[in-house]
Amino acid sequence: MTAATATDDATREAAAFRAEARAWIRAHAPSAGPGARGTGFSASSDDQGAAARDARAWVRLRYESGWAGLSWPIEHGGRGLPIAFERIYAEEQTAVGISNALLQVGLGMVGPTIIKHGTPEQHDRYLTPMLRGDEGWCQLFSEPGAGSDLAAVACHAVRDGDDWVVDGQKVWTSGAAHSDWGILLARTAPDQPKHRGITCFLVDMTSPGVDVRPLRQMTGGAHFSEVFLTGVRVPAANVLGDVDGGWAVALTTLGFERNVIGGTNLGPDAEDVLTLAKRYGRTDDATFRDALARAYSGERILGFLGQRARAAATRGLLRGYEGSLAKLAHAQHIREASSLALRVLGADALLGGADAADDGVWQQYFLGGPSYRIAGGTDEIQRNLIAERGLGLPAEPRNDRTLPFRDLPRN
Repeated sequence: MTAATATDDATREAAAFRAEARAWIRAHAPSAGPGARGTGFSASSDDQGAAARDARAWVRLRYESGWAGLSWPIEHGGRGLPIAFERIYAEEQTAVGISNALLQVGLGMVGPTIIKHGTPEQHDRYLTPMLRGDEGWCQLFSEPGAGSDLAAVACHAVRDGDDWVVDGQKVWTSGAAHSDWGILLARTAPDQPKHRGITCFLVDMTSPGVDVRPLRQMTGGAHFSEVFLTGVRVPAANVLGDVDGGWAVALTTLGFERNVIGGTNLGPDAEDVLTLAKRYGRTDDATFRDALARAYSGERILGFLGQRARAAATRGLLRGYEGSLAKLAHAQHIREASSLALRVLGADALLGGADAADDGVWQQYFLGGPSYRIAGGTDEIQRNLIAERGLGLPAEPRNDRTLPFRDLPRN
């Protein structure tokens, strides 16, 4: 079989899958309930509780119908398809307004990480409940002094018999208030350089000593939380990967995170912005027309980046920076399109829009937009990854890779 023939076969297979996915989603989407449509980083805590329940119902329906874990191994409840098919499904689901954002930490990030680094016992315990939507997950990575420099985590764990005892603080934890489990990075060897003394744990969020405090954002929502861990006991069987080898596990999770964020369109649709501009009579203004063209171009670029990533995944050529490209473009599109929508609204932007159907959605996009430039790694981190992995540029000079963590200056 020639390379061209193989590519044609893959294209036809992807097209057939897209048609099948589109038909199933459109036939079953109404039964998911409005909460499955998600509200991203702008939802209030109460809204997220309802959305989480509806999202779990939708995920359960997907599981029962054979549409869950598309790229997961068959023996773990999946379908064993190439990762590109996950993106195709996500695009079709987003097209009808459904988002699994509140469960995507587990389905898109933790699950694949457990598949790669977990023990057979961990596979059996965690993967099926995750696919069914029985258990939601959060990501206990970032800390007040360890955001972009994630390897600087200071939350620490000490071995005590058959358990590890964890103490520390995490922050900007998405969906923590509605999660059953968390994937946690903790310092276990402070005498080692910071990248080598970290261990990854699977933590029951109902454990004594876990205190989740939602953070109210300028949108009025509370998508993020800070999490305090005081004397939390974690069984040694819940170590994911090797003790002191958690950085490799974290890199796996972060790679999946960038692909999830970059591959899911959670932002405003350019067509909706155009409809808004027509309603307000702005389409004859040359300045607005130029901005509308930019919004449309940004959306098309996102589509092309998705196609590029799917093609690379189908051929097994993903090199680790495609998700960063898509995430960077996604955050930029949200910023530009939401800013344009508010310019169109003018004074009505202060009132939630002239049409009650808008329900303040453009204001939520605008106010929530900055968080997309931070979640999953800042824009600056994404540019570094693209430069090093995509363009082959040398890494930035570092002087903290060999010193023991305990000797490093702290924020």
